[in-house]
Amino acid sequence: MTATTARQVAVGPVSDLTRGEGRTYVIDGSQIAVFLLADGTVRAMDAVCPHKAGPLADGQIDGSVVTCPLHQYSFRFDTGACTADTVTPVRVHPAHVSDGTVIVQL
Repeated sequence: MTATTARQVAVGPVSDLTRGEGRTYVIDGSQIAVFLLADGTVRAMDAVCPHKAGPLADGQIDGSVVTCPLHQYSFRFDTGACTADTVTPVRVHPAHVSDGTVIVQL
């Protein structure tokens, strides 16, 4: 059996984010979208929509989901599930702010 250890990565200062918007970071060759929600919490998920590779960080945030700007599919921040059952979910990554720095767990 192989054990996989989660890794925490500092992606940058939270001051680089704007409330209600997302930003894409490249971590180990993967694009990760990080969102600063209106309540000050951060969320992270894979940045590419599985439907047609839309940029999720550019999507509109509505409470607990982000909507892809290309075809309007919405993905839940907590599970990555798409509100349209026909679209593959995206991976979500735990994220938090520590001493003003956004930390994403991979």
